[in-house]
Amino acid sequence: MIPSMLKRKENLILLADAYKYSHHKLYYPGTTKIYSYLESRGGKFEETVFFGLQYFIKEYLEGQVITKEGIDEAEALMHQVFGRNDVFDRSIFDYILNAHGGKLPVRIKAVPEGTAVPVHNLLMTIENTDPRCFWLSNFLESLLMQVWYPMTVATLSREIKKVINKYYNATASIGAEAGIDFVLNDFGFRGVSSVESGGIGGLAHLINFNGSDTIQASVFAKKILWC
Repeated sequence: MIPSMLKRKENLILLADAYKYSHHKLYYPGTTKIYSYLESRGGKFEETVFFGLQYFIKEYLEGQVITKEGIDEAEALMHQVFGRNDVFDRSIFDYILNAHGGKLPVRIKAVPEGTAVPVHNLLMTIENTDPRCFWLSNFLESLLMQVWYPMTVATLSREIKKVINKYYNATASIGAEAGIDFVLNDFGFRGVSSVESGGIGGLAHLINFNGSDTIQASVFAKKILWC
């Protein structure tokens, strides 16, 4: 019998684009604060539903996420990736480990999950709380930008529900609107790229509808609400 494997926590230091590892060297000398924000610059719809941030915070950013083992792993891999040893600077991660116990010195603010926000408006901000970690705000961008996936699902699902409501009101019998929450049923789990995509995308759909065959959506709801 093959023994079951424990879930391996992702190494946060490796969850970034390659250029991020030398990005801190490019800031103006004396920089101590980076305040970044997320917005929808516009598109097919006039509003964007903000959703998914809580999952990414709890799954990847909460608690001690920088460890010596993680730094060692990242240092070895980055030397292989770049073919040189002067790109990855472990000292900036060692500092977070030693000064903050591996917890991230950042502050993230956002509109409430599930809020429909007109495009060209602020959705989320992130800033460093330790002057020596000014680089961290934008280092986390690669991971936090993944919030666009559940936001896209939630936004599209909401717009489809508007269309459904419109034609129910125009054509359906009185009382039939009780079925609206179940007419767009989610069978998306079989078509997504991963279990995580199925969970977070399926949960984004449940903001607008109650019908779903994606069980992972309920699993992720518990992760976000009760973990």
